[in-house]
Amino acid sequence: MKNFYRDGGLVISVAALVAAMVFLELYVYSQNTNMFWITLPFIVLIVGFVIGKLIQVTRKTVQYQSRINEELEHKQLMSTYSYPLAAVVTDSLDRIIWCNKLFEEEFPDAREYGTSISEITDIKPKTFFEHDGKVIKYNDKVFRVYARVPDEDEENGELTLLFFRNITDYSAIRTEKKLSQPVVMLVMVDGYEELISGCPESEKAHVSVQIDKLLEDFIDTTTGILRKISSDRFVAVIEERHLAKMIEDKVSILDKAREIFVNDRVNVTLSIGIGRTGKTLTESEKIAQQALEMALGRGGDQAAIKTESGFEFYGGVSKGVERQAKVRTRIIAHSLLAMADNSDKIYIMGHKFSDLDSVGSCVGLTCALRNLGKDAHTVCDRDTSLAKELIDLFPAAGQTDDPVIISPAKAIDGITDDTLLIICDTHNPKIIESAELLEKAKKIVVIDHHRRMVNCIENAAIFHHEPYASSASEMVTELLQYFGEAGRLKAYQAECLLAGIMLDTKNFVMRTGVRTFEAAAVLRKLGADTITVKKLFSSSIDSYKRKTQIVADAEIYRQCAIAPCDFYADDLRIVAPQAADELLTISNVDASFVLYRTMNDEVSISARSMGGMNVQLVMEALGGGGHQTMAGVQLKNCSVKQAMQALCQAIDSYYETNTKSEN
Repeated sequence: MKNFYRDGGLVISVAALVAAMVFLELYVYSQNTNMFWITLPFIVLIVGFVIGKLIQVTRKTVQYQSRINEELEHKQLMSTYSYPLAAVVTDSLDRIIWCNKLFEEEFPDAREYGTSISEITDIKPKTFFEHDGKVIKYNDKVFRVYARVPDEDEENGELTLLFFRNITDYSAIRTEKKLSQPVVMLVMVDGYEELISGCPESEKAHVSVQIDKLLEDFIDTTTGILRKISSDRFVAVIEERHLAKMIEDKVSILDKAREIFVNDRVNVTLSIGIGRTGKTLTESEKIAQQALEMALGRGGDQAAIKTESGFEFYGGVSKGVERQAKVRTRIIAHSLLAMADNSDKIYIMGHKFSDLDSVGSCVGLTCALRNLGKDAHTVCDRDTSLAKELIDLFPAAGQTDDPVIISPAKAIDGITDDTLLIICDTHNPKIIESAELLEKAKKIVVIDHHRRMVNCIENAAIFHHEPYASSASEMVTELLQYFGEAGRLKAYQAECLLAGIMLDTKNFVMRTGVRTFEAAAVLRKLGADTITVKKLFSSSIDSYKRKTQIVADAEIYRQCAIAPCDFYADDLRIVAPQAADELLTISNVDASFVLYRTMNDEVSISARSMGGMNVQLVMEALGGGGHQTMAGVQLKNCSVKQAMQALCQAIDSYYETNTKSEN
């Protein structure tokens, strides 16, 4: 019918033109006979040309329609409007040349001959040849589109037959099923026992009621349930639709929890683990438990959601609550001694480019285990270490038959299946001193204080992780108190542990708690001299000049001091963190960042803060990590300028995401 109107209109137009020409000639004849005979040949030519073109177009149309009909017949199409699926035929230019009745009903705006299929979807028809087709949306409806795959012997591939299956109802059911999927939430009040210790009963009850009311108000906004399983633990089951809203609000319940204060001095924080991908509630609960452990390992005050690629984190802007109880430390110490008794030798190593905390904690633990008669060694590469002054306190290989510190190569040659490997001051397998040694070890223990990262050493028999501790040296000092007489180190050995504590606390200024000073007191009692330790931090005049040059080149960006270092020196790994610490003394600076190039042609960023900004989150955005007040990252295949641009973007993202939380 559409073709009839189109071709009939063309015929009528031509007939009208011929009639007009004839009328014009009759008028000319009535006025001037001579002029009539002059113009008549031209009029005849024009009319003949127009009629000839009409015949040509009509013939081509008939031929084209005939070819289409043959093609449609070849494809075994039913040229009837009662076909059970919406069907359409497109040409090589994706134009509609045929459709059935159901297609006209489903797509009233695209039923005209010659309409482009792009009026319906931006997806190219050629992609519909996939086995499962493609899902498209048109207005408020959802369709799955299939294409007829041409036979191999077909020469004419100009035409494509598309079928549109209306799956709107199915899609709605599937969406509802996904939105109603149960999600398990495990909620824990961070350091609850320490939080309310010493409080009167009325204050404890008041805080408990406020926490309960906060969580009850949250669950009332959902269709889920909430159960209190202990004084500081809750479990909730909500639907996926409510979790999406919760994520959209950046888990605002964390911010509301910080508005609850204990004795008007310490605010309450929550850690939340969310399991959403389990096939059963039991599986989701296990996933939620893993997420909660990850949130607690990163210092608490945050929500962790396990995803297919790792974890997503929300919150984490406040300082963690220090745990006063040492029960877990005692249990870890006894378990460590039991593993040491069942090992033929013990290797203890830290991270690459080891600092005073890494080497100090390793050496302190090595000496204590040697006091027990164990074959223990610290594994460290002196050439790349940043604590050469501390390493020089111990005789090297060649100067003694049984040196305390050995190279990674020697440790790899001596490792057996019964060797115990203890890793201190890191839990990231990518930055340990020797990846080969870790790969060969069968028994592994991890002792670390850094906030937990997604990529961690997962096969450790003991994972002693305390993000509230100031340093790994503090954690080792606490463990040694349960070693008996073996824990009574010599003065210079105790000074190694004290040096590690002083490094990570910036001389007892940053990240210090009650247990930090208790550990320092124990070491002081063993004979550690603070003046001797301070000398381990001394630097040359050239290093001092480089530090001042970095500070002088710093710029202020959004309350952050950023210093790009455009020169290279062997001691930059030591000087850069010192410069970052120095930049924090500038007024109205929340954090400092020093960028410098390493000998591996990487760009390292050393980040520091006084607590006003969580530099861990900024560094994690770039692929690094660390603590709230001390973090870093190594960037490959980029210049210092490019690294600075990426850093500024990460700072912008941090402020945009955490403005509400910080306020």
